[in-house]
Amino acid sequence: MLPLIGVSTYVADVAWSNWERRAAVLPASYFELVAAAGGRPLLVPPTSSAPGGPEAGADQVIDVLDGLVLTGGGDVDPAAYGEEPDPEVGGVNPDRDASERALLAAALRADVPVLAICRGCQVLNVYLGGTLHQHLPDVIGNLDHRKVAMEFEDVDVATEPGTRTSGVFGPTTTVRCSHHQAIRDLGRDLVITARAGDGVVEAVELPSARFVLAVQWHPEEAMDQRPFDALVRAARTYREEQSVRAGV
Repeated sequence: MLPLIGVSTYVADVAWSNWERRAAVLPASYFELVAAAGGRPLLVPPTSSAPGGPEAGADQVIDVLDGLVLTGGGDVDPAAYGEEPDPEVGGVNPDRDASERALLAAALRADVPVLAICRGCQVLNVYLGGTLHQHLPDVIGNLDHRKVAMEFEDVDVATEPGTRTSGVFGPTTTVRCSHHQAIRDLGRDLVITARAGDGVVEAVELPSARFVLAVQWHPEEAMDQRPFDALVRAARTYREEQSVRAGV
């Protein structure tokens, strides 16, 4: 059986054909890359009306998954790390924050492999007690990581030797970025595994976990198969181990 990979989505007002509806939304590149890696993608939307709130049922969802992708999107609510929002903060969705935080917590408890992308990287860092630069240009004095909202820039990053990140991407790589926020204070037990030339943290890992890799850039925009291949390999091993324990 193919490893089942949960892929978080967001919710937006969208139009297609003659329809205008509020819908779960996700660029197809995310789930196509999961499928190309040999996984079976399962889209996991945040919900606002579930009994118990958007966090409800996270453990049950993770129980059926072999891997989890936390995807890009709007900013994490700064209240999650004890700050008032900067005027540049946008796209905050409390339901999505709560849903993804609960999914991540359940995945870490179960040691399910996690690939966290852009916003997902920030969700991971904040969940583990870290903080974010709320508006990166105010800190580094340039717009190299995002000149225009919703557009992508090429950024060169260098990885740390001997890390999973280096094993996946090599010592250096050019990536697609569109972020105005980034990690400031590192969450507990995370290690920095890649930086841009201006010092901005572009990848972190959780060495104590089976597989937790977080990148601040957007591999799905470059159709970069490498991190998805790595996730699905780890998910396949996880699934095999679970099958052995269950006697299947």
